[in-house]
Amino acid sequence: QVQLVESGGGSVQAGGSLRLSCQVSGEIFSAHYMGWFRQTTAREREFIGYITGGGDTIYEESLKDRITISRDNDKGILYLEINNLKPEDTGVYRCNFVPPREDSWGQGTQVAVSS
Repeated sequence: QVQLVESGGGSVQAGGSLRLSCQVSGEIFSAHYMGWFRQTTAREREFIGYITGGGDTIYEESLKDRITISRDNDKGILYLEINNLKPEDTGVYRCNFVPPREDSWGQGTQVAVSS
């Protein structure tokens, strides 16, 4: 059974940073493109970026200066680092395969940014 479990969210002040994690089990992690998505008050589901099995990354243009996606294929963990957080970054962050599998969405991890 495939499981994706996000963690690392929290409440931070604007300008701060967070590193989110996504533990993947039940799949050969290194074989898959993996991505981060978020749900905010402005958008139901927003694409943040993805990383190939080999480590190449593609980021949403509006976020690319503040985010870094990385992965540890040995541990089956996907990471998202967000710097210079803004109140509009507040939301629930989730990982998934790319393209996303509808039955693989996890609970996500909540990020709250205060001004």
